[in-house]
Amino acid sequence: MAATDFPSEIAALRSTLGTISAVSDPEALRARIADLSEKASAPDLWDDADAAQKVTSALSHAQSELDRIAELEQRLEDLETLVEMAQEEDDADTLADAEAELTSLRKDLGALEVRTLLNGEYDSREAVVTIRAGAGGVDAADFAEMLLRMYLRWAERHGYPTSVLDTSYAEEAGLKSATFEVKVPYAFGNLSVEAGTHRLVRISPFDNQGRRQTSFAAVEVVPLIEQTDHIDIPENELKVDVFRSSGPGGQSVNTTDSAVRLTHLPTGTVVSMQNEKSQIQNRAAALRVLQSRLLLLRQAEEKATQKELAGDIKASWGDQMRSYVLQPYQMVKDLRTEHEVGNPAAVFDGDIDDFIEAGIRWRRRGGADA
Repeated sequence: MAATDFPSEIAALRSTLGTISAVSDPEALRARIADLSEKASAPDLWDDADAAQKVTSALSHAQSELDRIAELEQRLEDLETLVEMAQEEDDADTLADAEAELTSLRKDLGALEVRTLLNGEYDSREAVVTIRAGAGGVDAADFAEMLLRMYLRWAERHGYPTSVLDTSYAEEAGLKSATFEVKVPYAFGNLSVEAGTHRLVRISPFDNQGRRQTSFAAVEVVPLIEQTDHIDIPENELKVDVFRSSGPGGQSVNTTDSAVRLTHLPTGTVVSMQNEKSQIQNRAAALRVLQSRLLLLRQAEEKATQKELAGDIKASWGDQMRSYVLQPYQMVKDLRTEHEVGNPAAVFDGDIDDFIEAGIRWRRRGGADA
């Protein structure tokens, strides 16, 4: 095995970090942090809880970005020192530590480099994700619930706050659909590459003959609406239905009709919300998600293409973007990027960063006419 050429490896990492730093613009980040810190220290900040949360979240994100660049610069300095010590003392153990840190730095810089690729119009937004069971009956409903847990675990791993807005339970097991928010900047940019049809192959736990079953679920990702987007929906374009919230198996969990379904008549877009405690809260949440979907629709129309339309996902054969195979072998493979891993359990537990990174790079290269 050839010895690692540390000087050239470190030089390459420094070049990558220099590119990242140029795009991220630390000086602009510092100015943004100063501005947000001033807003965060205002005595009336929490008079508007939603606005306050946006300010504090944006401040935390900007500070994290700046800290991440500074930390990587320091780690590169420390690695150079470690290599010098190891070579001067001919210390194999220290050299092995340097090899491990080099590998770690390469991975962390790669992940940060991907962040610089998120420069689409809505990439910096928070995200609204909807998962729907597709073809495959009860296995598809169970698969939809597995995907919901996967994304919530991914967010939890990163410390990203989430809020489940709506869950429609299937009769036997699993979910017909679920909608949740990921409340962190760049959630849309990251998760937008997860949109599409997901396919599961396994021995069905619901088949008493133990046959292999293929099932599908659709994932839709839209950017969260902001007040500056000006998506106004006249009341005469809305149909509002109120109904009783239900839990697993159709059981009533409320004694009042607090769930709300909004239908946007011109486009036929439907949004249901039932997880808030009151009808007013559910209506507000439904309106927010409806506006987000109409925002994406408007973007698609401006680009004169229907390919980006979040609702254009069939969730059936010939349409899938990722396969999760549990039998006869274990593998998760993204059919767009060719990225694959042999540990589906880890993926379903939220370990999807490599899939997201590969998807962002694929899209930047022009995948799916990005």
